[in-house]
Amino acid sequence: MTVQVGPEYAQGTHHQCPMVIRILQGVAQGVSTLHLSIELGIDRKHLLERRHKLQSFVDKVSVRTPLSDKVTEVDEMYQMQVKKVSSIPTPNDPPRYRGNKTRGHGTWDSDRPPVLGVIGRESGQIQLEVKHNSARKDLEPTVLNATQPGSTVNTDEWGAYNHLVKADRLHVTVCHTPGKRVWARDDDGDDIREVHVNTSEGFWTGLRNFLRPFRGVNKVYLQQYVAIHEWAHNIKKCTMEFLRILCGVTQFAS
Repeated sequence: MTVQVGPEYAQGTHHQCPMVIRILQGVAQGVSTLHLSIELGIDRKHLLERRHKLQSFVDKVSVRTPLSDKVTEVDEMYQMQVKKVSSIPTPNDPPRYRGNKTRGHGTWDSDRPPVLGVIGRESGQIQLEVKHNSARKDLEPTVLNATQPGSTVNTDEWGAYNHLVKADRLHVTVCHTPGKRVWARDDDGDDIREVHVNTSEGFWTGLRNFLRPFRGVNKVYLQQYVAIHEWAHNIKKCTMEFLRILCGVTQFAS
């Protein structure tokens, strides 16, 4: 059997098979580009270009169909470790600290782009998408596309979600405002605090840990890194299908 990989990845690639396998493994596991380049003795810039091509294949085929779950959670994370695209770096203004000085909801322009997450309570499946803003027009369409009509959507009290009830979603909220914080609430009197976004909050810890070794991700490529983590979370283990996607495989021939 011969395998034809995506032409963008194959062009200019002269690595031996064991090295290619290690590169694929490193990308799938979230090993930093610097670490891989030192381990394999490859130019870091060249390896970073390869990484972005591999990750782009995964991002392009990310599943975007409604989750089957009757109960979902929706939340945003504001990624602060992003590198500016056009700024001139200075020793006193490193990329990973620049966003930490800004409070409140971040935006693409402020280099704190929001990452929207929709997670199913029953399936544990998640859909992630980097946004330019956290306004209703940015978040609501993605939430509706990722959830079933009639399903329950748990969020915090951010106003962008206030109109979900008009789209046949049961919208319940918890208050995360300082001084009034309620992390979970029992609405139906069964002694189970079913109204919360704790699953999402826990997931953000995992995503931040995944991104941390890269020490700053250019926001242009942030969606790619997020997509890799989404796939790793959803499939739990590396499958042949995922490897084919990661390699940009377009055709199989006997």
